Amino acid sequence: MLKFKKILIPKKYVLTIVTIITMVTIVVTLPNRNQVTMIENGLGYVVVPIQKILTKIQKWSNENIFFIFHAYELQDKNAKLVKELDELRYENTILQQYKQDNERLRNLLKLDQKYPEYPKVGAQVIGKDPGNWYNMFLIDKGTNHGLAIDMVVMADSGLVGRIVEVGFNYAKVLSIIDDTSSVSAQTLRTNEVAIIRGDKTLMDEGLCRIQHINIDAQIVKGDEMVTSHLGDLYPPGILIGTITEIKTESNGLTKYGLLEPAVDFQHLEEVLVIDKPWKGKKTNLKESTQ
Repeated sequence: MLKFKKILIPKKYVLTIVTIITMVTIVVTLPNRNQVTMIENGLGYVVVPIQKILTKIQKWSNENIFFIFHAYELQDKNAKLVKELDELRYENTILQQYKQDNERLRNLLKLDQKYPEYPKVGAQVIGKDPGNWYNMFLIDKGTNHGLAIDMVVMADSGLVGRIVEVGFNYAKVLSIIDDTSSVSAQTLRTNEVAIIRGDKTLMDEGLCRIQHINIDAQIVKGDEMVTSHLGDLYPPGILIGTITEIKTESNGLTKYGLLEPAVDFQHLEEVLVIDKPWKGKKTNLKESTQ
C-alpha cells in the first residue's frame, strides 16, 4: 500500500498564498459582478496599502534607474559642451584681436594717405620705459632700415614724437607727452602759435601743456592744434591734439592751456616713421627742449 508523505506549508506563507488567490479571483470575477464580499473588503484593507507602497517603490526605481543609466551620458555631453564653449570663446578672442589689428592697420593706412607728401616706414613697438604711458619707447626698425635721429614718428591720427636714439635694428622714440619734449604748434582754425610741452604732473591724465599763447590769441576749448611751419624738427600740418582748457597766466600777459593728444599713448603697437629728418636738420635732444 502506497503511503503519501504529508506536505506541510509554513504558516508565514499561508496568508500570502491566500491573498494572491483572492486577488486573482477578484480580478477574474470583477467584470461579472457589482459587489464584493466582506472577505474581499477585509483583504482590500491589507492589500491596497501594500499596493500603494509597491507602486511608489516601482516609480522611484524607474526614475532613479533612468538617472543612473543616463548620468554618465549627461556628464559626457556636459563635458563636450564645456569644451565647445571654451573653443568658441578662444575663437572669439582671436577674432577680436584680428579685428583690433585690422582697425589699427586701417588707421595707419589712413594716416599714410593723409600725408602723402612724406615717405614713411612702418614699425612695431617692442618695448617702453616703466609705467603706463609710452613717453619713451623702442621700435623694431633702425639704421638697417634707413632710420636716423630726429625722424618724425606718427600713429593713430597724429603726431607721436621723434627718434632720439638709433641702432642697427631698433630706435628709441621720445613722445610729445615726455617732460623733455617741446613742439612748435599752431591752431588749425586761426593759426595762433604756441609751444606744446610734456609735463610730468599732467602725464597721468594723458595731457600736454600749451605755453606762450598771446593774451589776444583767438584760441578756445575744442580747437585742434597742428605742427607749425616755424619749427625745425617737425613738418607742418601734422595733427597734435585738441585743446581741453585755456586760462590766463598769473602775470596777465599770456595764456596757457591743456591739450589732449590725438594719439592714445597708453596703447601704442604700430607707428609710422617719416624716413627723412625734416629739412635735413640734425638737431640733438638738448636743442629740441630749450
